[in-house]
Amino acid sequence: MRGERREERGHFSHLSLLAPLAYASFIEELTLFYSMRRIDEIIIHCSATPEGRDYTVADITRWHMAKGFRTIGYHFVIYRDGSIHVGRPLAQVGAHCRGHNAHSIGVCYIGGLAVDGRTPCDTRTTAQKESLQHLIQVLRVRFPRIAVHGHRDYAPKACPSFDATAEYQI
Repeated sequence: MRGERREERGHFSHLSLLAPLAYASFIEELTLFYSMRRIDEIIIHCSATPEGRDYTVADITRWHMAKGFRTIGYHFVIYRDGSIHVGRPLAQVGAHCRGHNAHSIGVCYIGGLAVDGRTPCDTRTTAQKESLQHLIQVLRVRFPRIAVHGHRDYAPKACPSFDATAEYQI
């Protein structure tokens, strides 16, 4: 299974973002995206799944489509191993935070609930924390004034189960 995950379309490990071809492709997509709409926020989400369990972009896409979405609502998903995967293309408006989709980038990490599957909990692995920090840094190069918020800042939810606004303020 791990080998299959690495071959999914749009996969970037947090280090491969620095690889010349992957980085060039990433920046090209950002440039296309930036020319299409104003972006001033990154909104961090959790998948609201139990700690220690792996899920994929394909899983989240199925969940979102079952709710009537056209595809996955997030632009990026960070797996427990720290790998960063592209969800919805950046050129498309996200479907992750009502009232903010048109001008934001949605980033989701796998986890966010304790093992019991009910209790909100910051379950980010060290690799996820490093990758999230790296992704935000890369996005801030392209969007220097971008703010970072958690989904909970805009909705009565615990998501992403930590204070993203405080953790990633400039």
